[in-house]
Amino acid sequence: MSQPPQQPYQQPGWYGAPQQPPPPASNKTALWIGLGVLGLVVVVAVVAITGFVAPGFFLPDRKSEAAASSAAPTSSAQDTTTQSPVQIPTDRLPLPKRPTPLADPTECAYPADTSGGHVPKKATPPAAGPTPASGTTAVTLRTTAGDIGLTLDSALAPCTVANFLSLSRQGFYDSTSCHRIGTSGLQMLQCGDPEASGMGGPGYTIPDEIFPELKYGRGILAMAKTQAPNSGGSQFFMVFGSAELPPDYTVFGSISDAGLQVLDKVASGGVDESQGTGDGTGPPRIPVTFQSVVIG
Repeated sequence: MSQPPQQPYQQPGWYGAPQQPPPPASNKTALWIGLGVLGLVVVVAVVAITGFVAPGFFLPDRKSEAAASSAAPTSSAQDTTTQSPVQIPTDRLPLPKRPTPLADPTECAYPADTSGGHVPKKATPPAAGPTPASGTTAVTLRTTAGDIGLTLDSALAPCTVANFLSLSRQGFYDSTSCHRIGTSGLQMLQCGDPEASGMGGPGYTIPDEIFPELKYGRGILAMAKTQAPNSGGSQFFMVFGSAELPPDYTVFGSISDAGLQVLDKVASGGVDESQGTGDGTGPPRIPVTFQSVVIG
């Protein structure tokens, strides 16, 4: 069982009782003090002369100076990586498979979002009706941090894949920024909100396409949602490390090795927790903005 965090406190009487003033120094004591001061003056004079004669005597130790410089905090995201390296698992999690295949095609519907959520950039939903539930589609997220390759799997989540491709073709994700990253516990980058607040969506919702065997880990692409069922829309998250989550989030594809290297780089920059929600996540210090989404 984890212990609650310690809180700072002030201890009454920390400085103790007031001290009594010391007795006045005797004449003999004053004499010894005077001789001590004279000796100190002589020593200081000798050191000063030595420093003048031997150039560089007072220069700081370069090794110590370098160590002090490297230990100083910096606002640079790249420099932050050397201060608190992120521990990321290197093994991929295999893409899950449905124990029972879906009907192919599968019926999909995309009703209007009636939750009152913010719609900063309204999109046209995909056509409802029969949707292919087999095959894969290659997608490349071209971002300011580097290209992230994805493989979308229609056998896992046909409605989700159709929605992601539709939004991409409409340019919905262009110029949007990933608003949330976690580097410990939940290691993922969350994107897809046009206003980068975590509250935005496309104005409609998509169905959950989940099953109990779902697991999340390095290389998994999944949809974000609220606590309500069937509340996904445009936000998704890319897992680059560990992610102990219940099987409530639709998995609809995987991330390429090169894409994971880009995510690792972003993760190494750390989290801007000053703008987070207090759960250890927040905007990435290395910004990730989508320039375009290329299909195929």
